[in-house]
Amino acid sequence: MDARRAERYAERIGLSRLPEATLVGLAALQEAHLRAVPFENLDIHAGRRIVLDEDHLFDKIVARGRGGFCYELNGLLFELLAALGYSVRRISARVYGAEGNLSPPYDHLALVVDCEGQWLVDVGFGDAFVAPLSLTTAEPARQRDREYRTTLDHGHLDYASKTPDGAWAPQYRFTLEARRWAEFEPRCAFHQTSPDSHFTQKRVVTRLTEAGRLTLRDERLIITEGARVTEVPIGSEAEWRKHLEARFGIDTP
Repeated sequence: MDARRAERYAERIGLSRLPEATLVGLAALQEAHLRAVPFENLDIHAGRRIVLDEDHLFDKIVARGRGGFCYELNGLLFELLAALGYSVRRISARVYGAEGNLSPPYDHLALVVDCEGQWLVDVGFGDAFVAPLSLTTAEPARQRDREYRTTLDHGHLDYASKTPDGAWAPQYRFTLEARRWAEFEPRCAFHQTSPDSHFTQKRVVTRLTEAGRLTLRDERLIITEGARVTEVPIGSEAEWRKHLEARFGIDTP
């Protein structure tokens, strides 16, 4: 990614200037990205093919003000971090299901950054940690009244979040091996086309806010402000599109 693109990317996520390649700068980039760029699967439901390369994703996310899912959001953030001088790698993660089973490799793309330690960075997993998560300690990190941690288990790392009842819920398992974008393409294609993928079943758009989170689903808008959750039923496609534009700045799904 060249310097001009990096500057436009910073503008897209609401930063007046590009940060230095420090841990403070990394944290600022992650939170700003989560606030400005929604996690969304609208192209899948519109029948538009998702292409994993910088040109396509820069046009979609930066130039056209859209969002995306993990392969797109973390994939493009990788290009920005590399351009800023961070030591960063794409890693493959397997997501835990409700029964504790693991999805196939390459089911999720996240980032590992070496900068004043080793950190997990993720802007493509929906409602997750909002600042870099340490990979060198199993001590929980408290962020926005929630706790997160990574732990080592038989040569793999597990990322987990703490539930309101105090239990640790594993979210995904990964290794530190660097991966190429192309290695994620078969699983990315699966999630765009298979009826077994949860991404093909319902539309979702979600982003971080100052008070909590906004989530737009096919039938309702969910406004989360701390412990308070408000659900607004949506009665028509026209109403849904109004929320999409007003809340997320997207006028063409």
